[in-house]
Amino acid sequence: MNPRQLADLVDRHGPALVLYARQWSAVPEDIVQEAFLKLIRQGKMPPEPVAWLHRVVRNAAIDAARVEQRRLRRESAVVGRWFTDAALEGLDVAAAVAALADLPVEQREVIVARLWGGLSFEQIAELAGVAASTAHRRFAAGLAALRERLGLPQSLELE
Repeated sequence: MNPRQLADLVDRHGPALVLYARQWSAVPEDIVQEAFLKLIRQGKMPPEPVAWLHRVVRNAAIDAARVEQRRLRRESAVVGRWFTDAALEGLDVAAAVAALADLPVEQREVIVARLWGGLSFEQIAELAGVAASTAHRRFAAGLAALRERLGLPQSLELE
């Protein structure tokens, strides 16, 4: 396979492959790029390169979607264990995961390290390169933001 053939395949079929991968994947461009890299590693052009690319893209996109679903199930289970207070019954776990993901990374890091990692504020401070008081402020601000986004009372204890 020469570089010109590859460039022609990318130009002519890349956008359609991205659209095809989008059916299953939130990152279709990555899936298509990996498919083209796999084609290059083959060294030899398959007899039907466009059909081959579609099959590789389809399989990779479906695999990526399965991985994402497993990740979401694991995260939901962990978040579900965190939100066990009786006042939180009926909480939409997906909304809780989304609210956590929407937090600034500094707050999310401290919350995850504290609640799921069981780290002290001193340990978190050392990891993040901040003072323990800063880690605690980020934690408190993140919890307040989660309570607000999820419509939970500010008095509800989430620690």
